[in-house]
Amino acid sequence: MRSVVPVWILTIIGVVAVGVLASAASYLVLLPVVLGAALVVTFGIQLIVPVRKGFVDRVSASLGGAVLILAVATVVLGPLAIAASTKI
Repeated sequence: MRSVVPVWILTIIGVVAVGVLASAASYLVLLPVVLGAALVVTFGIQLIVPVRKGFVDRVSASLGGAVLILAVATVVLGPLAIAASTKI
């Protein structure tokens, strides 16, 4: 779990950064970028960990948690992005 939680924390930081720094119209474009960064960080951390047993479980837990965090972020930020892109 020590190699899984940092990915979740970095994903949360990425989501907050997108929500605060990006325009509302680009939320749904940047959230997949956060997922890609989580993927790269996951493999980087897992390559540093000297224990090879449980590699697939750790990667699955890291990316599964990141996907859940991003799903919640999409539920929150998605309507804002749609409202920003709709011209009335």
